[in-house]
Amino acid sequence: MFTREVTAQYTSLTRGGAPIMVPTTPFVEDGAGSLDVSTGLAFPAKAERARRNPKVCLLYADPVGSGLADPPVVLVQGLATVHDADLQANTDRYVRSVRAKTPDAFTGMPKFLLRRLDWYFTRIWIQVAPTRMWWWRSKSLDAEAGEWADSTPVAPSSDPAPPGKQPSAWLAAPADWRAAARASAGRLGHPDLSWVGPDGFPLAVPVQAEQIGQGFRLRFGRCLPGVPQGRACLTFHSHPARFTGQENHSFVGDISAVGLEGVFCVDRLLPDVSLTGNRLTAALGFLGKGRQLAPRLQAEAVRRGQPVPRIRLPRRFLNWLVTAGASDGMARRPVGPDPLIVR
Repeated sequence: MFTREVTAQYTSLTRGGAPIMVPTTPFVEDGAGSLDVSTGLAFPAKAERARRNPKVCLLYADPVGSGLADPPVVLVQGLATVHDADLQANTDRYVRSVRAKTPDAFTGMPKFLLRRLDWYFTRIWIQVAPTRMWWWRSKSLDAEAGEWADSTPVAPSSDPAPPGKQPSAWLAAPADWRAAARASAGRLGHPDLSWVGPDGFPLAVPVQAEQIGQGFRLRFGRCLPGVPQGRACLTFHSHPARFTGQENHSFVGDISAVGLEGVFCVDRLLPDVSLTGNRLTAALGFLGKGRQLAPRLQAEAVRRGQPVPRIRLPRRFLNWLVTAGASDGMARRPVGPDPLIVR
């Protein structure tokens, strides 16, 4: 499940201790003993939050595209280690990892578009060393969870923070959250809720949601890992089984729970990073983001005293990407030590 699920909900904490939960592609590196996510160098906020406060969590509750018939829901708390001291190695790893995980996102993309994706492929890695896990048989969370904990959790130190000021948000938050709330509750299905437990670690679970005037009325399963209270984040997410786009809406606010129900009062909606529509529409939207992020990529590389990495594509990966008819069987072969093509 850790290897094959396409999306996990990753929660990190702001300076003020509020949880921010975003859908993220999770990875497993053989022998590392960690569960890893990444973020683009040009939009480093979720890495910088983890560098300041390493207490994070990952919720695996979305089997779409995994090929798994009936996987459990798994919540992992852990200590994060941020790696950005070698951007070229980070980028090479991400190119190979995304080839194996979500090949359909790039299949058929012409070469001239691939050459413009350095703003996307240049990555910061976040390794999460698990400290505690819960798992349930279904998203209803109505049966007791299995549980595991590490009595002596240890995580390596993050790479030193770069000098200078962290960049501001690159997208503006929508002024009115209500339209997105109506669309989310009506079209995207059940969301996930994150909040902060008494020990300072974030928690996250799937919930049922109904929009009301000030936000959402939520219904919980009977067997939660804690009582949802205080600052919280409610995230709706959807993607096709063949990962060619996504729709996300994350609301920040406060949760107050009594028994199996709660009220989530919305403060604001986080900026929208969805890629929706047909392949052409999604591709044009993707490239539009690149035009905006390219200057930030250069600035963030300079802050770290490194050049912008070269995008080195494995030869077989390049052949798959420019061949629209690549089969699923080919696209999901294990990653091997392919020779690299330097852009």
